[in-house]
Amino acid sequence: MPKTLFLGLDISTQSLTAVAVEPRAGEPRQFSIHFDSAYPYYGTRGGVPPSDDPLQARVNPLMWMEALDDMLRLLQKNGLTQRVACVGVSAQQHGTVYLNRHAAARIGALSPSIGLAAGLPDIFSRPVSPIWMDSSTTPECREIAAATGGNSALARLTGSVATERFAGPQIRKFWKEDRDAYGRTAHIALVSSFMTSLLIGRLAPVDAGDGFGTNLADVRAGAWSDAAIEAVAPGLEAKLPALRVKDEVVGRVSPYLVQRFGFRPGTEVVIGSGDNPCSLAGLGLIGVPEARAVSLGTSDTCFGYMPSLADGEPGEGHIFGAADGGCMFLVCFRNGSLARERVKDCFGLNWNEFSRILLETRPGNRGRIMLPYFMPEITPVIPDAGVRRFGGLAEDDAAGNVRAVAEAQAMALYLHSEWAGPRPERIFVTAGGSENKGLLRVIADVFGVEVQTREVKESAALGAALRAACAWKSGHGSPAGWEELYKAFFVSDAGRIVRPSADAARCYHAPNGLLAAYAACERFARGEGPDPEARIRNFRSAFPGS
Repeated sequence: MPKTLFLGLDISTQSLTAVAVEPRAGEPRQFSIHFDSAYPYYGTRGGVPPSDDPLQARVNPLMWMEALDDMLRLLQKNGLTQRVACVGVSAQQHGTVYLNRHAAARIGALSPSIGLAAGLPDIFSRPVSPIWMDSSTTPECREIAAATGGNSALARLTGSVATERFAGPQIRKFWKEDRDAYGRTAHIALVSSFMTSLLIGRLAPVDAGDGFGTNLADVRAGAWSDAAIEAVAPGLEAKLPALRVKDEVVGRVSPYLVQRFGFRPGTEVVIGSGDNPCSLAGLGLIGVPEARAVSLGTSDTCFGYMPSLADGEPGEGHIFGAADGGCMFLVCFRNGSLARERVKDCFGLNWNEFSRILLETRPGNRGRIMLPYFMPEITPVIPDAGVRRFGGLAEDDAAGNVRAVAEAQAMALYLHSEWAGPRPERIFVTAGGSENKGLLRVIADVFGVEVQTREVKESAALGAALRAACAWKSGHGSPAGWEELYKAFFVSDAGRIVRPSADAARCYHAPNGLLAAYAACERFARGEGPDPEARIRNFRSAFPGS
């Protein structure tokens, strides 16, 4: 008899991925649908339609609905839907979906003969969803910060300073620009709660993992904040989903899913969450504060588990909830894989050649440093795009630029996550860049700790599946700790470990090391420090062989 499956669905910027896991069955089953190629009529590039305004990034949510419909059909054809005991949703964080007063009833009464997008085209009060890449709300951020006592006070309250891509500023901009449409909005979902709503056939709550990334929640009280909500828009509290602090089963799959896709009527659905909190679970980091994760995706992120919150405000980063009711920190860098790809393509390289250069060139890059701001950067805040080169780095030097972009990104990850605690004991690397051995080597050397990857690259989808398994087990009389749960699903650790070079680590961390020179370059780019060339000369004197 086939074993029970637990299903994770991850709707990222560029694709929808499904991961199905079962206890001690080895590798999970994995399926992906890429938006650009599967749905060319939405006109997306990298999952987002081009915009005349480079600060805007908005997606038609019907595309996500089509992808969900097609994915569930694919799983059914592979004989998986009837084996699923519980489903979990992971989604790109911060995106907002605006539903009208008819949406809840329509979602619950959809005919199984009609696809999701075809059957629900008119449930939206706003036809587009701003996503995490949208940075067009700087004025709204200033207004929200001013109304709540400034960014320091707002960060202590909500876990983040006012942040352009977050739901709060996005909602405020919508209210300012189209008050009629805002008035017709009955419910504002995050992408994770919207997709979960489609699974259970009614409006779903949102978890703290995603809900804390809105500038709307009191992260210590675990509830929506009256002060933050009042700073955003009138009547907003009634439009928000219920907020839950930790994982729970929020319902069973709808009759629509049972009849259309062959799910069992009793299949449960755990509350949806953001891709980063799901990756924390997928990497086995729940309850493990001594480790950190680095995700090398469209954006690069560094994150880790926090069992409790300190009294002060977060540093350059954010506080989100975790599946067990604890918290996680996260620092996000907009110039991630797209910046690496720009350098790769500029010199006509493939990814193997890119990796080989990193493995063959010396750490420190002879003091040649790049700030790879191909797009406006969010950490640190650099509003104007533009690549900055220091230390004599020539634009036509392929090897120099490849190492410079990799070192810059790793050093930024290190420097801007120091506020979260001492240097970690180990780092788990995930997402697409985790397959690049050269990048792993650079990260290990810059952090000075071992780096590990797992064979399963889709950590967000895997985390959603494991969250589903944890919630299901708790509800069926066999609660499991996260470490125990992870061991139950994986016979052995298939990880690959990269250990740092002691000499390389010294060249970054010494008083006159490259980290100090890189930090000086950042300060200069922000208008907060002198020309960094003196620091670069100090590095070259201290490490003449680098």
